[in-house]
Amino acid sequence: MSELSIPVDPRLLTGAGDNEDAAVLVLPPGKALVQTVDFFTPVVNDPFRFGQIAAANALSDVYAMGGTPYAAMNIVCFPAKKLPTAILRDILRGGLSKVLEAGAALAGGHSVEDEEIKFGLAVTGLIDPAGFASNKGLRPGDRLILTKPLGTGVLATALKAGEGDPDALETLIWRWASHLNRAGAEVIQSLGLKAATDITGFGLGGHLLEMSKASGFAARLDTGAVPMIAEAVHLAGFGFVPAGSHCNRRFFSSRVMGAQAVDPIRRDLVFDAQTSGGLLLAVPACKLDRAVAMLLAAGELADVVGEVLDEPAPNGLLHLA
Repeated sequence: MSELSIPVDPRLLTGAGDNEDAAVLVLPPGKALVQTVDFFTPVVNDPFRFGQIAAANALSDVYAMGGTPYAAMNIVCFPAKKLPTAILRDILRGGLSKVLEAGAALAGGHSVEDEEIKFGLAVTGLIDPAGFASNKGLRPGDRLILTKPLGTGVLATALKAGEGDPDALETLIWRWASHLNRAGAEVIQSLGLKAATDITGFGLGGHLLEMSKASGFAARLDTGAVPMIAEAVHLAGFGFVPAGSHCNRRFFSSRVMGAQAVDPIRRDLVFDAQTSGGLLLAVPACKLDRAVAMLLAAGELADVVGEVLDEPAPNGLLHLA
């Protein structure tokens, strides 16, 4: 496999081609670090698209706190004795494309031989230590904005089962899951939002319950206002709901009110285990119009899907409507 072409980045004091075991980067003054790591097995068949999705997913954890990705390192597991190394190269190319799109430096990485492909990133971001978003920042009256539709878990399940048009399903997954959540992070930074999360394995309902518990206030979710990929709604009706989504719904059920009154398909999708989902932003009512306008101007979704209630919930509580 020929070497991956990595641009020279002035933030790196060590060269990507110098075979160092670690990277040295210059950091700007007055910033704190936000660090995360995430990797998983392929959710689509195209290796380049898989690399993009996995990278976008890892970068999203930084964006969810209002951070800016600064550097990233590859994490790779690959069955080199079974598959052509060209597949690995395409995965790495896909990941690099998203790292560069995010404005971060690719500072290296680590690979091991494994029976199953896995790829992701360890990401270091920069953040304002006096102003960032977290799970514990919900306040009564905050409106909840979602920036991507739900349904990638259902689509990936149908793709693996060979249901429908595989190219169309893969393109839909890639369209949403490879899209960076940078615009949402810019809203957090510009408006000084105190609470946000990205929607991944626990689904929208699960991640909102995490925020509810950390903050101590209940939340209400208007399931009719939640954007959902139309094809995912259709496929969920035929039972293509991933096992992880069913587990989410069962695990969180004791802290969910009103579930029986909600359309069962939409209820399943509220807990659909997402890959690289959107951001859920908690926005004070006085800043709602500005947040929506900023997201729409950036070409993002900005659907208001619920609100934070003035109801104590030390263990977390979610009302579905």
